[in-house]
Amino acid sequence: MNGDLESIVLTEEQIGQKVKEAAAWLDARFNGEYPLAISVLKGSVMFFCDLVRAMKTPVQIDFMTVSSYGSGSKTTGVPKIVMDLAASVEGRDVILVEDIVDSGNTLVRMRDLILGRGAKSFTVVALMDKPSRRVVDVKADYACYEIGDEFIVGYGLDYAQKYRTLPYIGILKREIYE
Repeated sequence: MNGDLESIVLTEEQIGQKVKEAAAWLDARFNGEYPLAISVLKGSVMFFCDLVRAMKTPVQIDFMTVSSYGSGSKTTGVPKIVMDLAASVEGRDVILVEDIVDSGNTLVRMRDLILGRGAKSFTVVALMDKPSRRVVDVKADYACYEIGDEFIVGYGLDYAQKYRTLPYIGILKREIYE
């Protein structure tokens, strides 16, 4: 375990099992379709890659960078699109893959943007849901885990661009980020 962590909350094996379950859920939902799967960079990239590889349904992939944290540990509350999609969403079934649904502000911004561009449907799959921090009434269509209000890192999630490559998810020690 990394010495900056209090504990590991999700092992590599636990994450892998939930990725397979989420992929099966998406396969059932989009059977016979060709959806556009979007990764919200950078936090969801590990989950996204594992998820689309586990799916039997063929998908087109694309990426967006949306930031509401900067290098801190608290959301600014104002999601900013840093890098937009290359693909058109018009008339498409869109799967948005998120690492974590926290305040909900980013999810609302993405939903409004994608649907406003003419997407046929908008489905959100999140690795984690943190409802205790929600400030808007929104949720993922599928969330692998519900977590408490701890500051977590690993498997794509970072603090100041560190810890993303850990194969598990752990709680970061407070003295690291406060």
